[in-house]
Amino acid sequence: MIAIEDVRAAARLVEGRLVRTPTMVSPGLSDLLGVPVVAKLELLQRTGSFKARGALAKLLSLDAAQRAAGVVAVSGGNHGVAVAVAAGMLDIKATVCMARTASARSVAAAEAAGAHVRLTETMPEAFALMERLRAEGMTLVHPFDDPLVIAAQGTVGLEFAEDLPAGGAAAPTDVLVSIGGGGLISGVAVALKALLPEVRVWGVETAGAESMSRALAAGGPVPVELSSLVTTLSAPSVSRLTYDHVAALVEDVIVVSDAEAIRGVADLAEHAKLWTEPAAGCLLPAARRVVDRVGPGARIGLVVCGGNATLADAVRWGVAEEG
Repeated sequence: MIAIEDVRAAARLVEGRLVRTPTMVSPGLSDLLGVPVVAKLELLQRTGSFKARGALAKLLSLDAAQRAAGVVAVSGGNHGVAVAVAAGMLDIKATVCMARTASARSVAAAEAAGAHVRLTETMPEAFALMERLRAEGMTLVHPFDDPLVIAAQGTVGLEFAEDLPAGGAAAPTDVLVSIGGGGLISGVAVALKALLPEVRVWGVETAGAESMSRALAAGGPVPVELSSLVTTLSAPSVSRLTYDHVAALVEDVIVVSDAEAIRGVADLAEHAKLWTEPAAGCLLPAARRVVDRVGPGARIGLVVCGGNATLADAVRWGVAEEG
């Protein structure tokens, strides 16, 4: 498992190359949930999600031979775009494997950044293609099964703890983080537990993308059938590395429905003036459950992980109808 020193080292590696996204009190969400809410706005990061951190850190760490071999990544959308953009910055050839369920916007953004996008029918097939290309000699940039990537995603938690608004309410008692493969929550939990030892960290998944909650029930990573529309959370399995972090550091993993995640997108837009993707929208229904479990003394922190969604996506999800 990584330590806070690894997170700090990753922060030094990417310093000056990424946005230090704001950590802000949200009066609208506080009114909605009935308890104080502070949000880390990672949707304002380069490429629109936290994934820019891990991708850039990993590419900066490669030696000349690894760069020359070109990099390969697998993604539900955001990691692929982040790798494509980082590779373009560093003049590295990149191939991104995505399922056809990925948003057209993500595919177009990765291609516009100069990456070669390989589309498969399903996410498990995308992971298998990534492994084949890795075996052929390309350098893997894994979305979550990599200690450096996890440490770099942990810089979100490092900044969150350091940037809590001065003069505001006390530090959050409970912080919620979305889970796909578990890289973000693993790194954030390491940082927060080191800097805010009393905080409880909660994971959030959507039904049909329950790779971490299934792993916790089974005592280790297991393959899962994917059916959630939230493609950016749809990892076919977590890794042993992320499982170990979550099992040791996370209070629990809450599973919400796709409909609840979509409603959360609408609520974040209406009450926080934030346009997010369902991977962030799922935090709100989960936060309500956390407040119910821990009581009215809860103070909630939200890692708003990404905002890569279009109006066309919203129409397809039925946000207007759900709202």
